[in-house]
Amino acid sequence: MADSPQYFDLITMGRIGVDLYPLQTGVPLSRVETFGKFLGGSAANVAVAAARLGRSAAVITRTGDDPFGAYLHEALGDFGVDDRWVTPVAAYPTPVTFCEIFPPDDFPLYFYRRPKAPDLEIHPDELDLAAVRAAGVFWVTGTGLSEEPSRTSTLTALEARGRAGTTVFDLDWRPMFWRDPEQARPYYREALRHATVAVGNLDECEIATGVREPEACAEALLAAGVELAVVKQGPKGVLAVHRDGGRAEVEPVPVEVVNGLGAGDAFGGSLCHGLLSGWDLERTMRHANAAGALVASRLACSSAMPTGSEVADLLARAASPGDARRPSQP
Repeated sequence: MADSPQYFDLITMGRIGVDLYPLQTGVPLSRVETFGKFLGGSAANVAVAAARLGRSAAVITRTGDDPFGAYLHEALGDFGVDDRWVTPVAAYPTPVTFCEIFPPDDFPLYFYRRPKAPDLEIHPDELDLAAVRAAGVFWVTGTGLSEEPSRTSTLTALEARGRAGTTVFDLDWRPMFWRDPEQARPYYREALRHATVAVGNLDECEIATGVREPEACAEALLAAGVELAVVKQGPKGVLAVHRDGGRAEVEPVPVEVVNGLGAGDAFGGSLCHGLLSGWDLERTMRHANAAGALVASRLACSSAMPTGSEVADLLARAASPGDARRPSQP
């Protein structure tokens, strides 16, 4: 009899890279003198966020066969994320991403992923589909649909998963990775057909559904096949609507924003934690909002992911009267 696959609370699949963040805020990139180096990429960050909350997590992705790739393995291990499905691609360098930091709401990103990012070189025959099926939550991203062979691999994994457990499609729209929105929509529709949860902001929901109003986005995502639609509305908070009629609309948690990048990934890791814990929608959304807010109040992404006690402390402070700091926007 074959051995059973190792169980993980969460397996993510998608983007990884090195984030190089300015150590000076409010300064154009052309004038920045020093940078901090961090693990980055949405799939990797979501796995880190869940691990910080006590969940067993692994990521399926690819790096370059270079020192930055070695650094990412090291960082994943330090964060407690299993890297058995993170393998090198000799043909392409590990991607790096620079950002500019202009608080409270301007954080331009500059992706260096050419001629091609290794994380788009995941081949279907390399997938451990038994482990994908066994995971408590399986998380995929829109970026993974942007090029072959990663596109076919993402859809293959989703089909093999067969809507077992919780399958999350992070809409993750990055226009620089696509020629135009119309190219993306058919693949987004196919991924939604296999997912049980969809998560995205209004821009991402519009790409996936063609509509932008939050209630209409949620209805369209449910009609596309998911059980739970999570629509992030920036300063208006988050709307979550379940097919069974459950719903929650939760305001952002006020914090002093330092760097809004990574807040959405913290939200995602916390969302997985709440779903695995069996929490109701409102509790799950409040926890996820608070996790995102904590990351927004810090410089980095991966190393800024909060622990459960940190989220609980922020929620307790936010419940106290007189806290009027700027709301975060996961």
